[in-house]
Amino acid sequence: MWDLKKSEATVESLRDYLRDYAVDAYSTLDGMKLKAWFSNAERQVWGAVYLWDRPDQMQSLFSVSKAIEIIGYPPTSVGAFALEAIAEGNSVHETLAGLGLALETGAAAPGELAGDAAGDAAGDTAGDTVTA
Repeated sequence: MWDLKKSEATVESLRDYLRDYAVDAYSTLDGMKLKAWFSNAERQVWGAVYLWDRPDQMQSLFSVSKAIEIIGYPPTSVGAFALEAIAEGNSVHETLAGLGLALETGAAAPGELAGDAAGDAAGDTAGDTVTA
């Protein structure tokens, strides 16, 4: 996760990185089941959560990542965790691929989405914003 306050990059500008490069590039990595990018435009926080088949495959992310180059410094917070469980509920979405503000036309303006690490939930009226 990055605190972007010292970077010229912003949450809004990083959405272009996702649209123009990162989503497709990360989709080619062997062993990566999921990468979910998250942000808080009001606080200028940017990050991602990965789900890998095996821990030894995690290093492959460095073969495609351009985030440090764009942001200008390494993440301000990094952690690795063991997966304890996954629950999938009944959703209108068959897959999570293709969801998110960066991939929507007319993405939400800064401040339209609320939510923080404490788990506040927010969404848009279209019903296709995924929050954690």
